[in-house]
Amino acid sequence: MSSLHNKTKRDYLGRVNEFPKAEAAKIAKKWGYDYWDGDRKFGYGGMKYDGRWRPVAETIAEHYNLKSEDKVLDVGCGKGFLLYELTQVVPGIEICGVDISEYAIEHAKEEVKPFLRCECASYLPFKDKEFDLVLSINTLHNLYLPGLWEALIEIERVGKQKYICVESYRNEEEKVNLLYWQITAMSIFEKRDWEWLFEKVGFVGDFSFIYFS
Repeated sequence: MSSLHNKTKRDYLGRVNEFPKAEAAKIAKKWGYDYWDGDRKFGYGGMKYDGRWRPVAETIAEHYNLKSEDKVLDVGCGKGFLLYELTQVVPGIEICGVDISEYAIEHAKEEVKPFLRCECASYLPFKDKEFDLVLSINTLHNLYLPGLWEALIEIERVGKQKYICVESYRNEEEKVNLLYWQITAMSIFEKRDWEWLFEKVGFVGDFSFIYFS
């Protein structure tokens, strides 16, 4: 994920000064048009399919040895771009995506829209170990700690293999940059705190972090 994350240029001071952060956060957390396709100060600034998730899908498929008829769940799937790429990289794979945003589901990539549903990460309506792989990328830090705790337990429960990526920091510079840039994060933890949390809830899957250097 780091290679994809680092392609974006970020003006951290501009993010803070261009618009009141509290107001931007209130708008972003509606998870509607403004967050996905509105102005950059409210979120993604227009999330359109452009193929950038293909290398990520290829790496995931190879690392987890995904094959036809394996089942993959994406928790916080957004518009389903990563799931779409997985279907192209691994023909015959079974996909499912959940996201709290009705707007994202309604405006998802048409090929995968039938496999997406509006659900909360803290309660996943699936059977134990139903999925060969459960992904959650750049999502779980948007939950308050109680919901985050429950989401980690749920992901561990429904997945045979798991991969989580969240925003974090390792030093004061990265901490400040993260605080300047984020508009939706509720759980802002240092790397060691995330690792402590994973251990406490019994999450034994893979994880990585996004840093704002």
